[in-house]
Amino acid sequence: MSEWLQWLDAHLLACPLKALTGLDCPGCGFQRSGLALLRGELLLSLKLFPAFIPFVFTWLLLLAHLRFRFNKGALYLRIAFIFTAVLVFGNYFIKTTLLLQQLH
Repeated sequence: MSEWLQWLDAHLLACPLKALTGLDCPGCGFQRSGLALLRGELLLSLKLFPAFIPFVFTWLLLLAHLRFRFNKGALYLRIAFIFTAVLVFGNYFIKTTLLLQQLH
């Protein structure tokens, strides 16, 4: 692993919600997913935070649309945003449901 990836891995930001409650927030796993993707571990990245790649794609699409003004760019952005949001909250719902099942 390169030096800067090791540095990033050692300096991840803590989740305030998890620190206060012990429960994951909808964005928990985002940083670790990004690092896994940078290391080339695609499956681990998807497991940690399935919405990371669509999130990055949505931002790249936004930047490209702002620069080149695609004909249907706003529509594509809405679709990408909705898809990403469904993944974020769907993943959060599944993680929370599984956690609650383990507690019972």
